[in-house]
Amino acid sequence: QVQLVEFGGGLVQTGGSLRLSCVASERTFSSSAMAWFRQAPGKEREFVAAIVKSIGSTAYADSVKGRFTISRDNAKNTVFLQMNNLKPEDTAVYYCAGDFLGGLVKNENQYNAWGQGTQVTVSS
Repeated sequence: QVQLVEFGGGLVQTGGSLRLSCVASERTFSSSAMAWFRQAPGKEREFVAAIVKSIGSTAYADSVKGRFTISRDNAKNTVFLQMNNLKPEDTAVYYCAGDFLGGLVKNENQYNAWGQGTQVTVSS
C-alpha cells in the first residue's frame, strides 16, 4: 500500500526555486510529525526539515535554514517543501517521511513510512 508520494523535483539553476509536495494517506498524514530527508550520491541520507502536527512547529537542518520552508495542508493530506536560493550542494533525492514513532524528529529511524523519492538537481 502506497502511503506517501512525492512530486515537484527537477532541474534548476543555482539561485532558483522548487516546491516539493508529498501526498499522504489519511492514516500516514495523521502522524504527529512529517519530515523531509535527502540523500546525495555517495552520501548518507540526512534530515532536511520537519513539521509537528499539534502545534505546527518546524525544525530545519542548519544547511537549509532561511532558504527552505516546510508546511502542510491538512485538507489535502499534503506536506510541502518550498526551496529557495538553491545551491549545487542541495542536489539529492528528496524523501518524504511520515508515521512518526516519537523521539527526535531529525532521526530517520523514528519514521515508519517513506515515499519513493524525487530527484532535485541544481546546476552551477
